[in-house]
Amino acid sequence: MKYISILGSTGSIGTQTLEIVKELPSKFKVVALSAGKNIDLLTKQVKIHQPEVIAIEDENLLLDLKNNISDLRLENPPIILSGTNGINSVAGWDSADTVVTGIVGCAGLIPTMTAINAGKNIALANKETLIAAGSVVIPALKKNKSRLLPADSEHSAIFQCLQGLPNYETANFLTGQIPKGLKAIHLTASGGAFRDWAIEDLKNVTVKDATSHPNWDMGKKITVDSATLMNKGLEVIEAHYLFGTSYENIEIVIHPQSIIHSMIEMEDSSVLAQLGWPDMKLPILYAMSWPERFKTNWKRLNLSEIGKLTFKEPDEFKYPCMGLAYAAGKSSGTMPAVLNAANEMAVEQFLKEKISFQEIPTFISKACESHMENLNLSPELEDILEVDNWARVFVKQEIKKGKYIVEKKKTAVLR
Repeated sequence: MKYISILGSTGSIGTQTLEIVKELPSKFKVVALSAGKNIDLLTKQVKIHQPEVIAIEDENLLLDLKNNISDLRLENPPIILSGTNGINSVAGWDSADTVVTGIVGCAGLIPTMTAINAGKNIALANKETLIAAGSVVIPALKKNKSRLLPADSEHSAIFQCLQGLPNYETANFLTGQIPKGLKAIHLTASGGAFRDWAIEDLKNVTVKDATSHPNWDMGKKITVDSATLMNKGLEVIEAHYLFGTSYENIEIVIHPQSIIHSMIEMEDSSVLAQLGWPDMKLPILYAMSWPERFKTNWKRLNLSEIGKLTFKEPDEFKYPCMGLAYAAGKSSGTMPAVLNAANEMAVEQFLKEKISFQEIPTFISKACESHMENLNLSPELEDILEVDNWARVFVKQEIKKGKYIVEKKKTAVLR
């Protein structure tokens, strides 16, 4: 039995994690839950799973949440907390051995660090933790003897494939050493909402267009990131930190069917791939169950039903965010944190219809260029948080000044 704490239980990752727990009650028990604002869904989750502690991020909702839980008349009601301290308490809860990090964006960084410092195993669905603060997170994992397992489909696929290498230490895979025989990592991308759109048509993109993913059911922010391909650029940085692979050996390929979740290429030209239906529950389950594999009744993969698998190289001019991510990753230090924060703010402003879809990479590029003279190559956690805040403020201020003309050539060559 593994005892689970879930950060972001009412979001996409959190709800799917709870579905897994419900399907495998002899394998997992939920002991702690945290949510942002959705107290109604959190209350339903408490009724079903009866955790030891819960926390709501919005402190203004604490009284309403307490009333909801009181109405359940549970024999053993949970401790109810709120705010940042409450979320951190859930992250480091004593009886939990595994923490599933489903909080979206850099907001998940501090709770994840809290869990690591408490010696918990991490099922990481929040890629921003490693992207913004990989140089801080990796040493903390080693110091506290915590294990981090990727719960997103691409890095889970790579992790699963790498375990086939003879010298790969799966019990402590964050060694920074490239496994013997590995030549390259191939990250597959669906291509997002606009994979079949011409570049010239992107000027007419609406919020509804950008938040309608053809393959995956995800939150609005990550769906926009998929449409810009920033999600894949961020995953390149994450893969660099997770597996110790150089940026030159991490490649992106568009695979519209989302059946192959990623591949590794060997020095002898052999390629290993992990396949499955586009369902986030599989990588979440593996991050929770590793090194075991638990039996499920989920639909089996049928290649005959799929018919064909197709691939194509991503267009750097259509997806300028991809190049920006490679450039930020190679700059290292605090630059990936700036990239991530600038992207979060730009996407937020797009969703509020303050800027156009094509202006997202423009403002990200502006923030990265402005930060170059203050780049810190050996940041501490406080430095990461400081530049994260700076980048958000910078982008918001730049947006207030007026719109920029999208310079396709400039953003494409930054890679």
